Amino acid sequence: MTRLHLHRERHLVSRIGWLRAAVLGANDGIVSTASLIIGVAAAAAKPADILVAGAAGLVAGAMSMAAGEYVSVSSQSDTEQADLARERSELAGNVDAEISELAGIYVKRGVDPATADTVARQLMARDALAAHARDELGISEMTTARPIQAALTSAATFSAGAALPLAIVILAPGAWLVPIEAIASLLFLALLGGIGARAGGAPVWTATWRVTFWGALAMALTAGIGRLVGTAV
Repeated sequence: MTRLHLHRERHLVSRIGWLRAAVLGANDGIVSTASLIIGVAAAAAKPADILVAGAAGLVAGAMSMAAGEYVSVSSQSDTEQADLARERSELAGNVDAEISELAGIYVKRGVDPATADTVARQLMARDALAAHARDELGISEMTTARPIQAALTSAATFSAGAALPLAIVILAPGAWLVPIEAIASLLFLALLGGIGARAGGAPVWTATWRVTFWGALAMALTAGIGRLVGTAV
């Protein structure tokens, strides 16, 4: 008797929902807070003012990220639900047409018409809406929109990312704050880029270079603006 061994695979795409929000939140937390701190410090502000500005940036940024992610992903969820409602109505109105439509999708993918028709009927007999959601609309359990998850993940990771450059303000000597803040934040960004790339199966060096470059550019611009404003004031 032959024993059938089932091989369970874990695909990286299953991480796309939380990974996107986590990387975006932490990256934005580091870049925006470090840039804010460097900009304020470059304007010759007092250490206490720099710390207040950084803390305010952390709270405001976390709330902004949470609200932005929730609204954005909720819009995606609304669109998915509208498509599912329309598909549910079509299934209730003309099942044969929906079977033909689903079979036609499989034929376009290379399945012969007879097999495609059989597969379409069997899948629809089990769960017609799920079959059309997956193969016609591209909506699956792995990719479906989750607004609350995205909002909470973004807020938490933004706060974690922002806490790193904020801690530098407390630990670094005042005279060396700007260079230490810039170097430490770029190292944080490089580490984040590498971790995110590894978790998502992407090239590590490409992701590391990408986040580091844009982070350095943001800090340089805010430092320049802060120095100009501080000189003018």
